[in-house]
Amino acid sequence: MVKSIRLATAFGALLLTCGVYAATSVELEPAGNDPDNINSLQRGARNFMNYCAGCHSAKYVRFNTLGRDLELSEDQLIENLMFNAEKTFETIQATMPLDQAARWFGQPPPDMSLMARARGTDYVYNFLKGFYLDPESPTGVDNRVLEGTSMPHVLWELQGFQTAVFATDENGVSHFEHFEQATTGSMSTEEFDEFARDTANFLEYISEPVRSTRRVLGTWVMIYLLFFLVIAIMLKKQIWKDVT
Repeated sequence: MVKSIRLATAFGALLLTCGVYAATSVELEPAGNDPDNINSLQRGARNFMNYCAGCHSAKYVRFNTLGRDLELSEDQLIENLMFNAEKTFETIQATMPLDQAARWFGQPPPDMSLMARARGTDYVYNFLKGFYLDPESPTGVDNRVLEGTSMPHVLWELQGFQTAVFATDENGVSHFEHFEQATTGSMSTEEFDEFARDTANFLEYISEPVRSTRRVLGTWVMIYLLFFLVIAIMLKKQIWKDVT
């Protein structure tokens, strides 16, 4: 029985590891985001709706949920986030029709509701920063994290364009070394890093909006269980104190 439990545990850990690292073989820079930072989430929501929602939906998230969790009033939601929706109970839908997106990009852009949960926040963060010029690509750019991506560099005005520097080892294998800035954008490197971090932070939040509530509830459940564990231990001692 114990052996079976150990095998099941090891198998579960293996599956979890595969899920985390199957997304990319590239070494990822930690995003360092904080899903409890409301200001960061507000900026991330702004970034997503202004630069991502034209092509990407988040169909499992409602605007009124954003308003509640991000401490936004209904007027703030309507004025700043609801560009293609009329009612606050509607979900975030892409502006671009899916059939046209599939024709232009080869496949429709994925829904982003669970992207951070599926790929990891570090993956999203590095993907946003990983575009580089590639004359052989149909869009003129490729991405270090997802090679061969059909997504254009929609943030080029903010980040500018960069080139990727590769080196070849003694076996003739090419390895990525670093990026070099080719053209400047409207943001500095530090500002764009913060932009990408806020956006990844927002995507982590929408992948599990109840995260903060779940963690608070979990804390109270543990306190409850520990309290009654103490009561149970004291009761056992009382019952068995006269038994030799």
